[in-house]
Amino acid sequence: MKKHNFSAGPCILPQSVMQKASQAVVDFNGMGLSLIEISHRSKEFVEVMETARALALEHLGLSDKGYTALYLQGGASLEFLMVAYNLLENKAAYLNTGTWSSKAIKEAKLFGELVEVASSKDKNFNYIPKQFEIPGDADYFHFTSNNTIFGTQVKDIPETKVPVVCDMSSDIFSRQLDFSKFDLIYAGAQKNMGPAGTTLVVVKEEILGKVSRQIPSMLDYKVHIGKDSMFNTPSVFAVYVSMLTLQWLKDLGGIAEIEKINNSKANLLYGEIDRNPLFNGFVENAADRSNMNATFNLTENANKEVFDQLWKEAGINGLNGHRSVGGYRASMYNALPLESVQVLVDVMQEFERKS
Repeated sequence: MKKHNFSAGPCILPQSVMQKASQAVVDFNGMGLSLIEISHRSKEFVEVMETARALALEHLGLSDKGYTALYLQGGASLEFLMVAYNLLENKAAYLNTGTWSSKAIKEAKLFGELVEVASSKDKNFNYIPKQFEIPGDADYFHFTSNNTIFGTQVKDIPETKVPVVCDMSSDIFSRQLDFSKFDLIYAGAQKNMGPAGTTLVVVKEEILGKVSRQIPSMLDYKVHIGKDSMFNTPSVFAVYVSMLTLQWLKDLGGIAEIEKINNSKANLLYGEIDRNPLFNGFVENAADRSNMNATFNLTENANKEVFDQLWKEAGINGLNGHRSVGGYRASMYNALPLESVQVLVDVMQEFERKS
């Protein structure tokens, strides 16, 4: 029986996507060859890449608006470096809301002056800073939209006239936003759209080519754009599964429909966290809570063994919190069914009855 997968990443994927992907590994489109055996230059895989790129822009409402979608490698961790390599000439502004923001800041400091406009480090990143000022002379402003480890999410896009760069690794395609407010979006596929191995980058082409430094080919967004995201051999399986997931999302009704489902899942779980006296939410302000990653703790750690046994017996996987926070983390990515969240809530209520 399939377990209820609350893992923070690699993520849960739709069952229909898993079935199609597994078939493609054996025989891709009746070719008598596996997807992972054919040339990435073949017309069959080129079509996969083109479809995956087009679907990404379509979902974000950015088709024919001067944006390009790329599927690169190295995860968000390489994007921390690539963003600065391609965009940072003099000064960049960063909002620090967690581990991944801190890592991005570390890489950017190698290339120029960095202004940390605000940070929630003082409270172990359990809130989203508000009322900060973004320098008008910055080359760009960078923030992380959702913080997987700590369970916070930026709800409102900060207003600024400088280019906006966002790490959306853990909430890409999960909610409606005006994506035209972003000049560059990047997201590791393994959090919400596919397996580990590829990274989606959506970039407004007009912001590129403005730094004076020479950029190594492999790290140059313009090079990847010029080669239609095929400068080097792409991660064919990860791109294919991402394409299938984006097609699944389209068939479901797109971001507008999945947002309704995600809101229902989040409301159900947070409602129980707030109601049940045996649990405390980690995030300070309810308005900053992530719809993707709910973090919570037991009010009495002496009961941990009992609760852990209950959720494991219920077929739940991946509920342990990150070592930075402890407690528990329920990751409710797009493909996680509402039924799985209900199972977790039922376990929490049974735990209350037994205590």
